[in-house]
Amino acid sequence: MSDERHQNLAVIGHVDHGKSTMVGRLLYETGSVPEHVIEQHKEEAEEKGKGGFEFAYVMDNLAEERERGVTIDIAHQEFSTDEYEFTIVDCPGHRDFVKNMITGASQADNAVLVVAADDGVAPQTREHVFLSRTLGIDELIVAVNKMDIVDYDESKYNEVVSDVKDLFAQVGFDADGATFIATSAFEGDNVSDHSDNTPWYEGPTLLEALNDLPEPSPPTDAPLRLPIQDVYTISGIGTVPVGRIETGIMNMGDNVSFQPSDVGGEVKTIEMHHEEVDKAEPGDNVGFNVRGIGKDDIRRGDVCGPADDPPTVAETFTAQVVVMQHPSVITAGYTPVFHAHTAQVACTIESIDKKMDPSSGETQEENPDFIQSGDAAVVTVRPQKPLSIEPSGEIPELGSFAVRDMGQTIAAGKVLDVNEA
Repeated sequence: MSDERHQNLAVIGHVDHGKSTMVGRLLYETGSVPEHVIEQHKEEAEEKGKGGFEFAYVMDNLAEERERGVTIDIAHQEFSTDEYEFTIVDCPGHRDFVKNMITGASQADNAVLVVAADDGVAPQTREHVFLSRTLGIDELIVAVNKMDIVDYDESKYNEVVSDVKDLFAQVGFDADGATFIATSAFEGDNVSDHSDNTPWYEGPTLLEALNDLPEPSPPTDAPLRLPIQDVYTISGIGTVPVGRIETGIMNMGDNVSFQPSDVGGEVKTIEMHHEEVDKAEPGDNVGFNVRGIGKDDIRRGDVCGPADDPPTVAETFTAQVVVMQHPSVITAGYTPVFHAHTAQVACTIESIDKKMDPSSGETQEENPDFIQSGDAAVVTVRPQKPLSIEPSGEIPELGSFAVRDMGQTIAAGKVLDVNEA
């Protein structure tokens, strides 16, 4: 398997619709989890009175999650198909874990939406689809799951497909381009092999659909953008910022600029996995040394880019936000913390420019007095200290953010336009 063909896959959907079981089943069917491990999980699940949870246990390997039977954190698992190496970003379905869902989806190229046949479109199905759209996921594969519970009834399957298509139309997803699959993650129907239980189903298996996903174009043609996670001092080398390259390529000898700290210099060394390399590409986690840069010159949240095309620093920016949960209402002047790439900056919502229908994106009201949970809006935002952020239309990797206050994620959004400082 070459490193070239890689996909980050988010698995999304309402709680208890079988996401973790689906992921565990995929890992098992592709040989990424050996049979004896599944057997072990099976015994443990039965001891806890959760028979049938063995596939879910593959993903939910945190003890707390096993006791509750709920996915909390994002677990990263990898599996290979004939076409791709997949990294699964398992996204929790519970509402209070939406922050993880945001960070999970913003790393994903494509997503599998799991919808239970017996339950259909549920509140979080709607929310996850809308968030996926907001955060730039283009292709959704829909697994209509738990077909075993509805006795593989074709009419039940068609009903769910029709409801999901309606939801896609509201959110602006291409319903015709979406792939729908009748599955039972629990029994393994149509995951890797076509099932005799669904003779009426003529579409691909889940693995076939994953193999057919379009290849994500690596963001190498965009300018270099590398958000800094930490800055170290290493004896014999000096100051070493570390971070993950989101877009573009970093070469030894490049002249780079760090924003908003506004310092720069020449890249002397690039290190990856404790080895020196000449260049690094999107997705690479690197440590690097820049001539003339001291430890106090730069900090976490800075973004490194080419000196001749430096990262954008916003005086203000307009953004499309979705309010997920807020105890009261949000008005102009509200100043929560915005989490964008590695930066965390308090930002003031200067104005609420328009309220939109969260499902269709159409304008409902110009300059509303306030927005509240469930609303989508376009707002103008002023960072309280310098923040490097990019329009999501130009560099999507640096154009999405989560808004946190009172210890919870209250909104998510993407940057439409930046008014440069």
